[in-house]
Amino acid sequence: MVAARGRIDVVATPIGNLADLSPRARDSLANADLVAAEDTRHSGHLLQLLGLSRPMVSLHEYNERNRIDELLARLARGETIALVSDAGTPLVSDPGYALIAAALAAGHLVQAIPGPSAVLAALSIAGLPTDRFCFEGFLPARDAARRERCRELAHEPRTMVFFEAPHRIVDTLTDFAAACGPDRRAAVCRELSKAYETIYRGTLAELLEMAGKDANFARGEITLVLEGAPAVQTAPDDAFVRRALALLRGELPPSRAAAVVAQLTGRRKSEVYAMSQGGEPGATSEAPTEQG
Repeated sequence: MVAARGRIDVVATPIGNLADLSPRARDSLANADLVAAEDTRHSGHLLQLLGLSRPMVSLHEYNERNRIDELLARLARGETIALVSDAGTPLVSDPGYALIAAALAAGHLVQAIPGPSAVLAALSIAGLPTDRFCFEGFLPARDAARRERCRELAHEPRTMVFFEAPHRIVDTLTDFAAACGPDRRAAVCRELSKAYETIYRGTLAELLEMAGKDANFARGEITLVLEGAPAVQTAPDDAFVRRALALLRGELPPSRAAAVVAQLTGRRKSEVYAMSQGGEPGATSEAPTEQG
């Protein structure tokens, strides 16, 4: 007998405001044969608010692998499973990857029911570049490991998004200020889409000052957005310098040509002048003084 093809709906649920749940997400939950939830109590309350009642099973980081065979058996019978986390989009710093990988390997359907995401919500209102970004999840909880990770990320050019516990946010900002410099921009987004949503924007130094003045700064659920490292300006190579000198040779005296190229490239004038006279890049030669 050929096994039926089941389906997993990866359902995004509100991160705070119930009105953010899409009609499609509600339909998925209403029609699922089973809801696999990170916390059945939390998701059970959500279903109750929606006026729904569905069979549920817990699926969290401690039992996910032990649940896979059971859930694959249900998929093999052609059932539909709605996968939800406590809030936002499942698998984004939440359990579910092992189940999804196993379901795909077994030939079952997996479809996204997109919706709320703290990562994208924070990124969209942080006031920092969004053309390229990366999600880093939670930083290490231990001080030494967190500081080391902050140093590793100090040169990341993309905007970075993190989740952070409220009791560690000040330490994290302090560590990033030490690793990236106090002038790096960031945004601390707390309680996104909830009644007390607050967005703090500024440099790391300014955010630490705000934290010292606002008792609510380190409360609630926090998403941190950090500006990427500035682009490293590389000096033009020797071939570029020689090409620029060649273009100016017929128009300007050697000393003046060297001065112009030095200004364009950030090289020392004496070094450029030596190259114009056939010297090596590291050599220096005193350029004649221009009269006039």
